[in-house]
Amino acid sequence: MPNRALDYTLIEQAQGLDAFYQEHKGLSWMAFDTEFVGEKRFFTRLCLIQVKSEKGLFLIDPIRLGRLDPFLDLIADQKVTKITHAGDNDYRLLNNLFGIVPRNVFDTQIAAGFVGYKYPVSFRKLVEGELGVHLKKGYAVTDWEGRPFQEKQLRYALNDVLFLPELWQQLGKKLEEQKRPHWAEEEFKLLEKEAYYYKDPNDEALKSNLMRSLKTREKIFLLRLFAWRRKVAEQRDHSKEMVMPAKYIGHIVRSISSGREALKHNRRIPGKLAEKYGATFEELYRRPASPEEREILQRLPSEQDEDPKEQIIMEMLYQVIKYKCLEEDISINMVVPRGELKKIRADEDDALELLAGGWRQEMLGAYFLDWLSNANRMKVDLLDEKIVIHPEEH
Repeated sequence: MPNRALDYTLIEQAQGLDAFYQEHKGLSWMAFDTEFVGEKRFFTRLCLIQVKSEKGLFLIDPIRLGRLDPFLDLIADQKVTKITHAGDNDYRLLNNLFGIVPRNVFDTQIAAGFVGYKYPVSFRKLVEGELGVHLKKGYAVTDWEGRPFQEKQLRYALNDVLFLPELWQQLGKKLEEQKRPHWAEEEFKLLEKEAYYYKDPNDEALKSNLMRSLKTREKIFLLRLFAWRRKVAEQRDHSKEMVMPAKYIGHIVRSISSGREALKHNRRIPGKLAEKYGATFEELYRRPASPEEREILQRLPSEQDEDPKEQIIMEMLYQVIKYKCLEEDISINMVVPRGELKKIRADEDDALELLAGGWRQEMLGAYFLDWLSNANRMKVDLLDEKIVIHPEEH
């Protein structure tokens, strides 16, 4: 349904989507964005897809269409460059809903981090910085499920793709000038891996700060409690917070050893919650631990005594990286996010893999990355005119 005022095509029927695919399967690029609703539900609902290409502007309505196979085929097409901003959110949603993995991607947020912008930079700031266009705030929070659409909604949605092709060209030139296209491409390739979208179902429990203060039996219970909440939320298609607010979990874990009556008399736990699920929680606590559950607990980060000297050295190395990033005009969060330092110190495989080769090694040097991953074996010497960080001699 063409609209001359905005010059876009709204696709609500299968034949329209098939025609869109036929137009686009031979093109070299396609910019897109999505609008979705995830509040109060377990499964995020995809509500709108905005596309800009050589063929014009398109709005695809997933709710009216039901099937999106032709569009998904383009996402997986190696010949078509997909241009996004913060596209990991869009690709993660498409992967969760349809199992699709993108091919041949260019993300303007990632590219911007390599040419002087803080990472992550907002779309509005990037458009303003690169193109001198000031985007108005509008319908960031709106009812994307409602039909028919309001014209102002569609204008807002189209703004998210209107400038993507220009940003792609502009940032691409800057990457070429700074000889960093291969740096950005290395990061883009992560979005093209199935493993990038895998989420450990036990991740929420394993990363809970509460785990550290619990005995083994309570840890097993916490693991089960998170799994139970997730399963009920999925069955009802409700958010996990609607099933049971997270603020009650700690009180339940600390009271459950005394049984359901203790839950009912805990003033910090709503009576209705204790009454409704008390027997379930008690059964989760009393049941013997399985070998699989014990194996999951083995994946918890090992407790380490804090070494003040090591902490200082890690902080000094991090500040050196920041200084190097200022010289290179690249965002520190692209190189080593501060949160990764603890993982590196704990010798976690995924964090150490971050430092193994690639553009980070090219930028920082292999010797420096070796220092970073072996901070517990580094030493600081305070000399008259300089501070020296070096490996300890054995």
